[in-house]
Amino acid sequence: MADIARQIIYTGRVQGVGFRFTAQRVAMRYELVGYVKNLPTGQVEMFVQGHPEDIEDCTRDLAETFSIRDTNVQEAPLNACYTSFDIAF
Repeated sequence: MADIARQIIYTGRVQGVGFRFTAQRVAMRYELVGYVKNLPTGQVEMFVQGHPEDIEDCTRDLAETFSIRDTNVQEAPLNACYTSFDIAF
């Protein structure tokens, strides 16, 4: 199955609770690439690309671990510059 990319904005208790570090660890477990970063609004942005079922499993794992109030998922274009999953600052 072809890779896809998603931009995800998480709202809720997602800053100051280890969300980015956990997201990185979970994304790497599913061999996804992209980044996760805090936004000045108190939300967290994640750009992730890989197999659709792996992205779904990754986001499910995060939802089961953190108090996420809202998740806004949008399709994004694939970006070949990502070769790992990083925490952006």
